[in-house]
Amino acid sequence: MSLHALVAALIAIVVLNSADGTAADRVAVISLATLFAVTYVLGVVPEGALPEPGRRGWWWIVALTLEWLALMWLSVEATYLVFALFFLYLRQLGTALGIMAVIGATMVAIGAFGLHRGFDVAGIVGPALGAGVAIVIGWGYEALQREVAQRQRLIEELTRTRDQLVVAEHAAGVVAERERLAREIHDTVSQSLSSVIMLLHAAQRSGPGTPKGGERLEQSRQAATEALAETREFIHALAPPALRNAGIGDALVRLGARTRETTGLQVEVDVPADTGILPMPVETALLRIAQGAMANVIQHAHATRVDVTLTRLDDEVILDVVDDGLGFDPAHLGPLGDASTSFGLAAMRERAASLGGRLDVESRPGHGTSVVASFGVAG
Repeated sequence: MSLHALVAALIAIVVLNSADGTAADRVAVISLATLFAVTYVLGVVPEGALPEPGRRGWWWIVALTLEWLALMWLSVEATYLVFALFFLYLRQLGTALGIMAVIGATMVAIGAFGLHRGFDVAGIVGPALGAGVAIVIGWGYEALQREVAQRQRLIEELTRTRDQLVVAEHAAGVVAERERLAREIHDTVSQSLSSVIMLLHAAQRSGPGTPKGGERLEQSRQAATEALAETREFIHALAPPALRNAGIGDALVRLGARTRETTGLQVEVDVPADTGILPMPVETALLRIAQGAMANVIQHAHATRVDVTLTRLDDEVILDVVDDGLGFDPAHLGPLGDASTSFGLAAMRERAASLGGRLDVESRPGHGTSVVASFGVAG
C-alpha cells in the first residue's frame, strides 16, 4: 500500500511540473505519465498486490522501465520515479538481478538528471542514497519473507504431526476397545458356551434317557439361558441410550418431540408401526444420522419445518430428513475429508459407508435440503 501511494505521489509531481513546458511537452508528459500509471495499475489490480515474480512480472517491469526512460527524456522530475522502481526491481527480479537493475537505474537517473540540470553532488548522492536504502529494505523484506515461510512450514509440520497424533490416538483407542471387548466376551459368553458344550458332552456320555443325562441337559439349558442373558446385557451396554429400551422408530419419535420442545421447529416424524428386526449397528447409524441432520437444520438451515421419515422395505431401510430451510449448493461440497465439506455431513457419510450404506444430499438455495440414508438389511 505504501508503494502504491509513493507511485501515485511521484506521478502527480511529474504531471504538476509539466506546466512549466510547452503545450506539446505538457501533452506528451501527461500522456506518458498516464500510460505509466495505467501500466502500474494493470499489474497490481488482478491480485490486489504486486504480481508474483515470473514471466508476467518480468514483462511488467520492462514496460514500466521503458515508459520511465521516455518520461525522463521529457521531464527531469520523472527521475524521481526511480525510487519506486528500486523496490519493484528487488521484488520482481530477485536479489542478484534486482541489485544489478537498481545500480543500472541509479546510473541512468544520475545521467538524466545531469543532462537536464547539470551534474552536481546532490544529483549524484540523492539517487545513490535512495538505491542504498532500497537495497537495505529489500534485504530486510527478503529476510522477513524467509522467516515467514519457515514459520509457515513449521506450522504445517505441527499440523501434520497433530493430525497424525489424532489418528494414532484414535487407533490406540480402537485397539484398546477391541481388547476390552475381547476380554468381556472371553470372560462371559465364551466361558458360558464352553460350560454348555461340556455339559452336553457329559449328557451324551451318560445317555439322554438316564437321570444323570437329564440332569446334565437341564444344567446345559440353564447355562445357555445365562449365556443368552449375558450376551443381551453386553449388547445392551454397547447400544446408544436412546435405543436401549426401544427400537429405532421410538427413538426417532422421541428425537422429534425433543427437538420441537427445545427449538419450536415443526417436526413431523413418520415411522412404521413395526420396523422389523434391524441390526444394532444399523439402528445406531440411523439414529446418529438423524441426530446429525437435525443438528444441521437447527444450526444452519433457518427452517420452520422438518419431516423425518423411516421406510422399511424387504431388503432395505431408508431414512429421510427433509427441511424447508435456506438450502445450499451441493456442488460446493468436496469429497469426504476435504476441507470444504461440512464436518457433520462427512461424519454421516463415513458412518453410512462403514456399514455398506449410502448417504445422499439434495439441496438448492432457497428450496431446503433433503438428507437420505439407506442401508441394505436382510428380509
